[in-house]
Order: sequence, then C-alpha cells, then structure tokens
Amino acid sequence: MSGAQKSSERSSIDEAATRKRGRSLAALGYTKPQTYEELRAVLSSGTVHFPKRLRQVAIFLWQHPSDVALGTIAQVAEQAGVQPSTLVRFAQIFGYAGFSDFQGLFKEHVKGSWPEGRGPERTAAEPNANLHFLNGMVGASRASLGRIDNSFDIESFEEMVALLAAADLIYVIGSKRAFPVTTYLSLTLSQQGIRNVLVDNVGSTALDQVGCIGKRDAVLAVSFSPYNSITPDLVAVAHERKARIVTITDSTFSPLVKLSDTWLEVVESDFAGFRSLAASLAVGMALVHGVVACRTE
Repeated sequence: MSGAQKSSERSSIDEAATRKRGRSLAALGYTKPQTYEELRAVLSSGTVHFPKRLRQVAIFLWQHPSDVALGTIAQVAEQAGVQPSTLVRFAQIFGYAGFSDFQGLFKEHVKGSWPEGRGPERTAAEPNANLHFLNGMVGASRASLGRIDNSFDIESFEEMVALLAAADLIYVIGSKRAFPVTTYLSLTLSQQGIRNVLVDNVGSTALDQVGCIGKRDAVLAVSFSPYNSITPDLVAVAHERKARIVTITDSTFSPLVKLSDTWLEVVESDFAGFRSLAASLAVGMALVHGVVACRTE
C-alpha cells in the first residue's frame, strides 16, 4: 500500500471516529456542557458509553470534583489511576480542546464553597505522623458528612424507608469495604426487632443465602467503587425474583443503580489512600431509624 493510500485510510478512520463521537453527543442534545451540573446530567443520562479507562475517569470526576478543580493534570491522572492523555481524551469527547479548559467546569463549581472567594484552608503539617493521619481521617469524615448536608436526596431517602418498612424480610447485602456498613445495619435492625438477613458469604454461600428471596422481601445493598464484588450478582438475583431493591452507592456508574427501585448517592472522602465510612454509616442509621418509626406508626 502506498503512503498516499495509508494516509487516506487513516483520514477515513479518523473521520469515522469523529462522526461516531458526534452521534453519541448529538443524542444528548448538546456537545459541550457549560457547567458542572450539566456535565453530571450528561454522565447520569446513560446515553454515553465509555470504554474501561474513560469510565474510570468518569467515576473519579463524579466523586471528587474538588480534587479535579485544584489538581494539575498529572495529579488528577495519578489519583484517577490513568494517564494524563486519558484525561485529555475524556475532555475532548465533550467538545473541549484539552483538560485545562474542561477543568474550568470544576473550578467554577467548587469555588462557591470557599469562604470569601478564597481557596480551601490549608493547615500546617502535624509533626507527629500518627496524629497527622488521625487528623486527616477526621477531616475526611467531616468532608464526607458535609456532602450530605449539601446534597441529600430526601425524596429517594423517604422512598427507601417506605420500601424497607413494607418488606416481610430485609436482605442486607454488601462486601469488601461496604461489609462493615452492612454488618452494623443488620445488627441495628435486629436490635430494633426488624427481621433481616445479613448476606455475609461465609463459606461462599452468598447465593444460597439469597435463595429464598421473594417479591414481598426487600434488599438493602451497599456498594462502593471499584464495583468488582459479588454484590451486583446477588442484587441481580433479587431483581429477577421481583424483590424491592434500595441501594447506597457512590456514583451513577454503579451497576446496582439500574437494578434498584431507588438509590442514594453517598461519596466518602479519603486520606492517604484510606476512605472514611462516616457518611455511609450516618445515612444507614437514619434509614434504620426511619424504618422503625414507619412500622410503629
């Protein structure tokens, strides 16, 4: 094949890719979100389907807008676990020339939360390493709880309470990092006299533990990214058997969202690679309280 033919072929491929990308964005009604809220609407619409690495970027952007706003492209790429070029490619999908332009959406979004238009407060490093870590985790917990104050979906919460309160039996499902949350929720439900089953997968029996689930039962599922646990498979079984499903998860990209009757977004902050569970436990306890109150009315 001649050089001219190769060049022509590459041009055709590029044009086809551009047309394909254009069709995907045209289906959304616009090609360039002008605000962070518009971007979230695009991401949650389900009309753009990302390959693995771009989906990884989308999840990170969804969960950590402040980190995206304040970081360099290298820092954001490292935190998201991708190459900087992947961030550029993601920005270009939405009509931006590069990541820095795209980053402006996040800067505009977060600066409203900074006092008097200043940046976030910086504190001096604690000389004691253990105390520094403790303070960092306390700060992460506060940030997680602060998100609930700012963007709690009360309608979804009340629907979750109603569905759980109406169930004959509640199956509580979560694994890995979500397991401490589901264990405590199950314990608290039991202490309040609410019949439930903690699906703990002891002896790899999780599928057997949900084997008797039916349409008069409900599932309370908890799942966080990365979404690579057994939880989606168990919730899929419950979905097939017409059980009602409510979920606590951390983004619209969770595989549980499409299986759920309703869901709540709870994003936990992290420090030095360790994530808080403060917000998830707070929301879970509120759910238990709501179910008990609903059943005693």
